[in-house]
Amino acid sequence: MKMAALQMVSGTDLSANLATARRLLEQAAHLGAELAVLPEYFCLMGQRDADKLTLAEQPGHGPIQAMLGQAARELGLWVVGGTLPIATPDPARVANTTLVFNPAGECAARYDKIHLFRFDNGRERYDEAAVLVRGHEPVSFTLTPREGNPIRVGLSVCYDLRFPELYRLLAADLILVPAAFTHTTGQAHWEVLLRARAIENQAYVLASAQGGEHSNGRRTWGHSLAIDPWGQVLACQAHGEGVVLATLDTALLQQVRSNLPALQHRVF
Repeated sequence: MKMAALQMVSGTDLSANLATARRLLEQAAHLGAELAVLPEYFCLMGQRDADKLTLAEQPGHGPIQAMLGQAARELGLWVVGGTLPIATPDPARVANTTLVFNPAGECAARYDKIHLFRFDNGRERYDEAAVLVRGHEPVSFTLTPREGNPIRVGLSVCYDLRFPELYRLLAADLILVPAAFTHTTGQAHWEVLLRARAIENQAYVLASAQGGEHSNGRRTWGHSLAIDPWGQVLACQAHGEGVVLATLDTALLQQVRSNLPALQHRVF
């Protein structure tokens, strides 16, 4: 199965971001992808964290969800909508939500980011909990390719990557990681964490990133990656928007797990 991580450099204009996302989804479909994953905050990188609140949508309603569902249906793709702000009972905070749409345009899964990023090195400061409500439940879904057996797909977002216990619970064949890693943390940790999650879970990893200089002044690391269950990087987009295409080979997945049955040797 061909799959695609879509890298963006989202700005402060919702319409422009949605148009870019649609164009990249079309490119992925043209290249033969069955699954395409947008990055975290694909719909908006605002001037302030609170800008997310102005775009908050109710489940099943709103222009962001409409675009994702329509693209999935028209392109015949599984579309993973990076993250978008979904309204919560607290008007001052939203959920940072991944929605999965099947090729019929139906919402097949929802995951609310569990681990909320906080970082302060004296020069950069981030605190997602100021405007986000964390999720509580790990989420996976089953994707049946046009050819082959069903695949268990685990959902995670950005900072979740630093918590390996989440991925054990997902027990996935393919791990998705839409993200907006900062340049500082990404340069130091992004690839090594992704490869570690692939190796220890003997799973494919597809990580779609924000990558570049944003109109709000933020700088993100990029380097969207596809990684196989042996930890080998299959494809990478370092900077700027683009499509990272790779093939998920279920025979290789089973071979790695058979040759080195580490998952069967777990004690805890």
